[in-house]
Amino acid sequence: MARVQTDQAPAAIGPYSQAFTAQGFVFCSGQVGIDPALGEFAGDSIEAQTQQALRNLQAVLEAAGSGLPQVVKTTVFLADMDDFQAMNAIYAEFFGQEPPARSTVAVKQLPLSARVEIEAVAIRASS
Repeated sequence: MARVQTDQAPAAIGPYSQAFTAQGFVFCSGQVGIDPALGEFAGDSIEAQTQQALRNLQAVLEAAGSGLPQVVKTTVFLADMDDFQAMNAIYAEFFGQEPPARSTVAVKQLPLSARVEIEAVAIRASS
């Protein structure tokens, strides 16, 4: 097992790691739409937060020797299921024609009052 840490994504806001690699897999903690350069949300809209959350997820995956094409499963947490369609449109731009398996759930509240949080499991890219 190896811990993954990158400054290209926001630092963990609690006692957890951005990701861990194990047995050829990358297990990524949930990413919210905080811009790591600014330390604040990329915007108030679900679109802006989804884009940034996916950019953060991509940065963590790349630091682990993987990437979005290697993602096999995501879980999307929404603070409001009314945001589903808008989130889905942005998500589709990042994952294209063969998106990974996914679960999407509505939750009562997300850390820092984020509108969306996305976690992933990926395989490590072949060398």
